[in-house]
Amino acid sequence: MALFKKRTVGKPGEWYYCLEHKKVEEGPDCPGKDRFGPYASRGEAEQAMEIARERNLEGENDPRWLDSAARGSEDD
Repeated sequence: MALFKKRTVGKPGEWYYCLEHKKVEEGPDCPGKDRFGPYASRGEAEQAMEIARERNLEGENDPRWLDSAARGSEDD
């Protein structure tokens, strides 16, 4: 057990979405590996999962990121 626990330092007015606790935090309270953000407002942080879904969908459909196998081309 560590003698001193390193705390995550946050700033008032920065909002995060904690992936582990599934809640919005001002600060952050949880480690960076468990959160999305910072967001400018609480409302934006509440939409974090929807924003991530939209960005993932955009990335999956972006022709710049598709390799030849994904496009159905046999060319290497």
